[in-house]
Amino acid sequence: MSEATGGESHDEAHSGGLGTRLNWLRAAVLGANDGIVSTAGIVVGVAGATDSRPALLTAGLAGLLAGSMSMAAGEYVSVSTQRDSERAALAVEKRELKEQPEAELEELTRMLADRGLSEEVAREAAVQLTDRDALRAHARVELGIDPDELTNPWHAAGASFLAFTVGALLPLLAIVLPPASARLYVTVLSVLAALALTGWWSARLGAAAAGPAVLRNVCGGALAMTVTYAAGSALDAVGV
Repeated sequence: MSEATGGESHDEAHSGGLGTRLNWLRAAVLGANDGIVSTAGIVVGVAGATDSRPALLTAGLAGLLAGSMSMAAGEYVSVSTQRDSERAALAVEKRELKEQPEAELEELTRMLADRGLSEEVAREAAVQLTDRDALRAHARVELGIDPDELTNPWHAAGASFLAFTVGALLPLLAIVLPPASARLYVTVLSVLAALALTGWWSARLGAAAAGPAVLRNVCGGALAMTVTYAAGSALDAVGV
C-alpha cells in the first residue's frame, strides 16, 4: 500500500510540476505575442504618417514601456488575488481540520474513493495521509493547491514584463534600424514571421493543430498593422 501511495504521489508531483511549467511557457508566448502585435501596430501606424526615425523610436519605446508595465501590473493584481484566495481556502481548511477532524477524515476518504479507490483502500490512504500532513493532503486532494508552491505575483509580473518586452523589441528594432525605403517592408515581414512562430509554439504547447493557430496570429497581426497604417496615412493626408 505504501509503495502504491508513494508512486501515486510521485506521479502527481511530476504532473503538477509539468502543468505549472506549461502554464508559464504559454503565458510567456502569449505575452511576447501581445508585445509584437501592439508595438507593431503603433510603429506601423506612425510610419504611415511620418518616416522620421526619432518619431518612430519615441512611439515604439512609449508603446513598449506602457505595454510591458500594463502587462506586469495586470498580472500582479490577478495573481495576487489568486494567491489571497488560496491562502483563504487553506485557512478555512486548517480551521475545519482543528474543529472537526473526523468529518474531514471522512471527507478525504470519500474524495479518494470517488477517484476509483475501494472504500477500504481509500480509508487506509486517508488515514496515512492525515497522519503524515493533514493540511497538505486536503489542500492537494480537495482544493488542488500545493501549500509549498502558492502562486507568486512578483514572479508572474516579472515574467509578463519580460515576455512583452522581448516581443515588442522585434518591431521596434525592425522599424528604426533599416533605411527609410525598406523599414516598413522589413517590419511587416519580421512581425508576420514572428507571429507565425508564436502561433506555432502556442499550438504545440496546447497539443493543438498548428495551422489554425498560425493563421489566426498572422491574420490578426496583419489586420492590426493594416488598420493602424491606414489611420496614420489618413492623418498625414489631412495634415494632422
